[in-house]
Amino acid sequence: MSDEQSGLRYQAYLLRLWEERPASPGRPGIWRFSLEDPRTGQRYGFTTLEALMDFLRKQIRGERR
Repeated sequence: MSDEQSGLRYQAYLLRLWEERPASPGRPGIWRFSLEDPRTGQRYGFTTLEALMDFLRKQIRGERR
């Protein structure tokens, strides 16, 4: 029985995060985020943690990006 047939909702992503260093010393870096769906290879990029969380909330509710 597949996950869809059993009603199980399951999603997996590979999360990457990295800090982009500023050109000027002494300034804070900017964090960037990406998710990759290991089944399809599709990647999603985010410039803020809030955008990443909004995407995940929509996935949980079954909405499309």
